[in-house]
Amino acid sequence: MSLDQVRSIADAVLYEGYLLYPYRASSHKNRSRWQFGVLGPPQAAAASFGEEPEMEMQCLLAPHDGPAAVTVQLRFLQLQVREVRRTGEDGVDEPVGQLVVDGVPVMSWDEAVERDVVLTALPLDEAADAVHEVPGGEETEPVTDARGAVVGRIVRRRLPLAVRVRTRAVVDDGYVRLSVAVRNEHPEPVATKDAAIRSSLIGAHLLLRAHGAGFVSLLEPPAGAAAAADRCRQHRCWPVLAGPKGTTDTLLGAPIILYDYPEVAEQSPGALFDSTEIDEILTLRVMTMTEEEKAEARATDPRAREIIDRCDGMSPADLQQLHGLLRDPRPPRSTAAVDPAAVVPDVGPAAFDTAGAPWWDPAADASVRPGSDAVVIDGVRVAKDSLVRVHPSRRADAQDLFFAGRVARVTAVLSDVDGGTHIALVLVDDPASDLHDWYGRYFYFAPDELTPLSAEETAPHREENRS
Repeated sequence: MSLDQVRSIADAVLYEGYLLYPYRASSHKNRSRWQFGVLGPPQAAAASFGEEPEMEMQCLLAPHDGPAAVTVQLRFLQLQVREVRRTGEDGVDEPVGQLVVDGVPVMSWDEAVERDVVLTALPLDEAADAVHEVPGGEETEPVTDARGAVVGRIVRRRLPLAVRVRTRAVVDDGYVRLSVAVRNEHPEPVATKDAAIRSSLIGAHLLLRAHGAGFVSLLEPPAGAAAAADRCRQHRCWPVLAGPKGTTDTLLGAPIILYDYPEVAEQSPGALFDSTEIDEILTLRVMTMTEEEKAEARATDPRAREIIDRCDGMSPADLQQLHGLLRDPRPPRSTAAVDPAAVVPDVGPAAFDTAGAPWWDPAADASVRPGSDAVVIDGVRVAKDSLVRVHPSRRADAQDLFFAGRVARVTAVLSDVDGGTHIALVLVDDPASDLHDWYGRYFYFAPDELTPLSAEETAPHREENRS
């Protein structure tokens, strides 16, 4: 499989945080880059706020018969300063923050250029350690008005970068534990914040392709690899399986924690540089910008111009596409075809007769009545208005743990489409419990996280409620 097949998700990692809404240079949050995967210069002064120069990840491979190798691709952005210069009547250029040409602003800004370092088919039984040079440069572009007269220039400058990539592998319980370390080797001291980011690797991440071996999931390793997976250590880089689901020849090492086989939603029409946001919300925000704000955003960066133009050109149908997608909760059923693309949805009968109603509609199953349904816990029937003590245990978060040992009143017993039971409740000693009950703000726990109160324990609470 080609690494290009995972480029969409890799690009989302590369440009995460590149430029934030409202995509304007004058916006305070766009005056300082905060992207993930920044490898700063090793000799940065404290006042420069330079980030750590190194990241490292460890992954597991299951070798096939014969020699095994891995191709390592390091991808990152190299910052490029775009300086706009105005040409005076004497022909001398001077730097300016903005130059308006025929009513269109041209702005000074820090852009970025995509870079990669590719190490092809490195044998797993051989360590690698080399420094790779990324050249700097300077280009000049004339700015002309509608008459063709030169009114200024755009000067783009990049500092040279140096990056060390090290790989080593050891055998662990029959698997190969591969370590890949990346370090910024910028040789000169830097004293300012601007100097530090301009000599940094930005959005750095790794794409690995295995030859004669397969990667092992560290999130869900097979039983035989669980111990070896636990011994893998990560530093600012997290490895997940990538590409078509079920394949094991490609791995993404990202500066953010992802799940195996991450995907960009097919409904997303293009990058917004904030993959933790909702496309619909950001698109609607862009549409509320004034024409002056949109003009500044377009002048800030070519990629911002693409966002503004795409949002302005969206039809009502395009917007509806962003509104969401309801997916069938039943897993797909694969055909016997060897092609992974030949996967068809399970079109068998529903688990119960919905009489034509959607499965999520309460009317789909008239036998379910949360207000009167009950469940037996420790031999006691628990239904609406029962009193229980809460013992959070199922992947409890901090808020759930605050309820440990507290007494709660059951408001409903519910069932999901997979046959699970969930009990809705409010805390008895919560002054706002009546209000929560009125507008349906409940807390949900599984039956094994609750203990019914005895008659003796229940009585004081009943008396308190009557008073």
